[in-house]
Amino acid sequence: MPQEETAPSESATYQEASGVASAYDLCLLEKIKQPNDEQTIESIKQQCQLDSVTQTNYSATKGESLAQHRLQTERKTAFEPFVMTAHHLNYLLPVTYSNKINEQAYAGTDWSEGLEHAEAEFQISFKVPLNYSDLMIEGDGLFFGMTLKSFWQVYAADISRPFRETNYRPELFYVAPTAWKPLDGSTGLGIGVEHESNGQRQDLSRSWNRVYAQFYFAKENFVMKFQPWWRIPESEKADPSDASGDDNPDIEDYMGHFELSGAYKWNDLEFSFLGRENFATHKGYGELGLTFPIWGKVRGYAKYSTGYGSSMIDYNQNQQRVGLGIAITGLL
Repeated sequence: MPQEETAPSESATYQEASGVASAYDLCLLEKIKQPNDEQTIESIKQQCQLDSVTQTNYSATKGESLAQHRLQTERKTAFEPFVMTAHHLNYLLPVTYSNKINEQAYAGTDWSEGLEHAEAEFQISFKVPLNYSDLMIEGDGLFFGMTLKSFWQVYAADISRPFRETNYRPELFYVAPTAWKPLDGSTGLGIGVEHESNGQRQDLSRSWNRVYAQFYFAKENFVMKFQPWWRIPESEKADPSDASGDDNPDIEDYMGHFELSGAYKWNDLEFSFLGRENFATHKGYGELGLTFPIWGKVRGYAKYSTGYGSSMIDYNQNQQRVGLGIAITGLL
């Protein structure tokens, strides 16, 4: 008699779809060998499934860089109704410390004498694809991106723990791969336009608009991006209290005309860097980051920065900052 076919279990279906069956099975065997009266079979299955997902998220097929792997994964899930695609790093730093808090910018306000050098910092960044299929060449894409970065004076009880600064950065950009493969790596080009501002009242308002180009290079577990920009000119203010006109006409003296950033993954550690420089004024900014595994998708995140422009209100403030917390997305 023909045997009745049985439906695959949920875990087997998941393993087949994600390609992690071997890792899952090996994990099960290893966990079962370890005597632990407090663990149930179900808890062992859940832990092994979680470990397998984590390994899959940080692996790429042979000949494919981790950056390419991320792009392919994003394209497969971008239009799922419950999936939000990360743009820049999403993180929460409960504690950051600045060696030079920008008290001058808040002179004359209720905050001028109550700001603390320690504060919390977090960033939320996502992008939305605007094309379902290729536009001009295979693998290209048009996106809307939004990044929100906030600095919270959570330890300043005397001034009611305000959000000191929040930067809003919407952008529209196009990215396409190229056929050029230097050093056996892959490359891509992009172009975009973005607005960045802090949404503050007139005397604290900071903003600018930029058109930028991008060049990407990726190989194996390394990716680098070079992004030069041109600032869209604004009219000069007749009076500092005017609502219209340029809030910060000298911002390029401190923020420069380009940004160089990158990431490198070594085992379970991910290192990142970012730098800006104005070679005429010799002012710039440098940032180093490190993410490390904690549990599942949650990773530890440590960041150090020095120079001008850690936020819009601090564009002309030279300071060093160090922070520790968690990241919920990665760069690779």
